[in-house]
Amino acid sequence: MERSWRTAAVRAGIDADTAEGAVVPPIYLSTNYGFTGLRAPRTHDYSRSGNPTRSHLADALAELDGAAGAVVTASGMGAITTTLMALVSAGDTVVAPHDAYGGTWRLLDALARRVGFDLHLLDLAAPDAVERVRTLVPVLTWVETPSNPLLAISDLAALADATHAGGGLLVADNTFCSPVLQRPLEFGADAVVQSSTKYLNGHSDVIGGVVASATAEMAEQMAWWANCLGVTGGAFDSYLTLRGLRTLGVRMAAHQENAAAVVDALCAHPAVERVHYPGLADHPGHELAQRQMDGFGAIVSFEVVGGEDAVAALVDGLAHFSLAESLGGVESLICHPGSMTHAAMPPEVQEAAGLRPGLVRLSVGIEDPDDLVTDLVAGLDRAGACDESE
Repeated sequence: MERSWRTAAVRAGIDADTAEGAVVPPIYLSTNYGFTGLRAPRTHDYSRSGNPTRSHLADALAELDGAAGAVVTASGMGAITTTLMALVSAGDTVVAPHDAYGGTWRLLDALARRVGFDLHLLDLAAPDAVERVRTLVPVLTWVETPSNPLLAISDLAALADATHAGGGLLVADNTFCSPVLQRPLEFGADAVVQSSTKYLNGHSDVIGGVVASATAEMAEQMAWWANCLGVTGGAFDSYLTLRGLRTLGVRMAAHQENAAAVVDALCAHPAVERVHYPGLADHPGHELAQRQMDGFGAIVSFEVVGGEDAVAALVDGLAHFSLAESLGGVESLICHPGSMTHAAMPPEVQEAAGLRPGLVRLSVGIEDPDDLVTDLVAGLDRAGACDESE
């Protein structure tokens, strides 16, 4: 029976317990499972290779993404590592965003030098991006849309076509959206990677990742590599993520409603030089975002007049935004990408990616929007006063 993503998220694993009839499935913490006889393993034999709780989560995430299968990993970086190890070899050409998450850039840069593949960092939201990808004939195109942290929007369908023309594969990092707002496989992506630490779990108490694949063959390949590398997710983390997944729809609605209020306040404040948010009509990717997304998300980036000193004044005294990395939890966070999430990037790489010293990234939570706006405006007033004093 076909069902909506809302129902799928809520019903993930429900009524699956055949032993006791528990409505919410139990956590299987055992590391190993008995064979029924010699050469006769059960469905699961060792929890690194397969675990019933993790399987419930993987099945749910595959359904939400419209995938043939998914593998749950111990972190978002574990999901990225699994994907790269499965798909890239020495001598291959790999295309990735020039403004990717700092941890992704660090891994790609290190593996390119160690494994020996040819890495091209491109602005995948630029008008000539699709043609450049087609010309490079990559084995793998890696895309973030919206990108982290500048929220650039890339054309998934066009990049998929350009990559497939040369026999390559397109992998999309969909962490900022979750399947609620965007499903890259519908636009031709071959796999979707997410940090389930973020919106999928939504409570900042789990580290995890997922790779959802368009074909059963690729799903099996990803599962083999995740098991081989030893990066599969644990049972308790999977249980917590399943719990968080059941409120994904209502959380995302609240996140976006609050983000809209925050964006309005930012656009009206003189201490803000520029706001990066695809929901704004003047955002370069606004129309494309309307076509391939079901909402504009709750990550907002902006640039403060006065650079890093003004950012320091902004964050010093905030009551409802925690200065911390990560995103997607119910609580609001504020981050300075240049010194936090993207610190692995050398200054010249940050500059090329457009990460300026005054750039700030918000993960807008589900608190009362009036409290968030009041808190943020007070911080911006401090930032503005700092800039004027100089």
